[in-house]
Amino acid sequence: ITIIILCPSLAEAIHPDCAIISEHLRAREICSQTRRSEAQNQTEHSGCKTEWDDIGCWLRAEIGQVVNVSCSEVFQHFSSNQGFVYRNCTADGWSEMYPPYEEACAFSDDSEPESETSYLSTFRQVYTVGYATSLISLITAIVVFTAFRKFRCTRNYIHINLFSSFVLRASAVFIKDTVLFADETLDHCSVSTTACKSAVAFFQFSILANYFWLLVEGMYLQTLLALTFVSQRKYFWWYILIGWGLPSTVLILWVLTRFFFDNKGCWDDTDKVGIWWIIKGPITASLLVNIVIFINVIRILVQKLKSSAMAGNNDTGHFMRLAKSTLFLIPLFGMHYTVFAFLPENTGVAARLYIELGLGSFQGFVVALLYCFMNGEVQTELRRWLWKCHNQNHLTPAKQSITQITIRARGGLGRPPSSGNISSV
Repeated sequence: ITIIILCPSLAEAIHPDCAIISEHLRAREICSQTRRSEAQNQTEHSGCKTEWDDIGCWLRAEIGQVVNVSCSEVFQHFSSNQGFVYRNCTADGWSEMYPPYEEACAFSDDSEPESETSYLSTFRQVYTVGYATSLISLITAIVVFTAFRKFRCTRNYIHINLFSSFVLRASAVFIKDTVLFADETLDHCSVSTTACKSAVAFFQFSILANYFWLLVEGMYLQTLLALTFVSQRKYFWWYILIGWGLPSTVLILWVLTRFFFDNKGCWDDTDKVGIWWIIKGPITASLLVNIVIFINVIRILVQKLKSSAMAGNNDTGHFMRLAKSTLFLIPLFGMHYTVFAFLPENTGVAARLYIELGLGSFQGFVVALLYCFMNGEVQTELRRWLWKCHNQNHLTPAKQSITQITIRARGGLGRPPSSGNISSV
């Protein structure tokens, strides 16, 4: 149950386990309404009154009448058996059921649900490891980009915000698991607390922010490739507004709509399709825009490689560089999410688990690896810093002073890189 409910974009309108409880409660309420209607009608006294036996509803019958209840109607989620359970209406009231439910209705073997539970438990461990790995690597990457003055430029500021959105997403998963599933005795289908609603709202915000910062990365890269002379600082605050402002606006609208029109449960269902599209609509739109940007960036890269080849730079590996650039852009733009973005929610649930939870949990780690730890400038700066620390620990105080004077005379550690350097991107 944990994994299916974890990500609303993966589940059906209501989880099957909750659907069973919901239908059972609905059937009991209908039966109770029937009994109240009969009680109000004082002219009908003969026969057996409508009765609820905690499983099924036995409607009013005359004395001597035999009533049956279908197994497929009562246990439609557990058994496809077409057997019946019978009761006689006698002068003393309803007789005992024959045969009992457990004999008349052949239930499916419990081995399959147990194996499914084991599978989901294993899968939860996988995505927990994935998000934990992403969280550690992303925080480390943020520290690297903020600790060294050389990396303080518009390009890396955008990377830091993207990493922060991934950190929020991983944190939201752990918070939601803790709030909703820490207590195994809790009825997840009926619980409705401020804590669980806040956890779900924070989770939705992290998803929105993550998608919009993926969009900002795409917009920034296209601007960098298409416009050679452009003031990047002029657009930076627009990027901030898109990355954090739009998700906040969408979330506020969604929270108000849920509160006034669908304030039930922990807000982790998608019963009302119109309300759910308040979240899904902007995400789908950002994916569509990123697809267009992705295609355009590849087109620009192909043109630049062709121009380089025509200029006499005959590099036989330029197609390999293009393929490498494309593969690097896929996790950055979130292209793997487009596989199921435009399909109904109940389509390919198992495949969604693999792609959106299995692979998605490691996306933050992959992005931090490609755009921080595998970056040549970052590796060079880290090696220089480690070399400096190593030498400082082994030098005498006099030599340390000489070394510091020498470094200052040479101009320090170097100038900050130009944020318009296409080769570094």
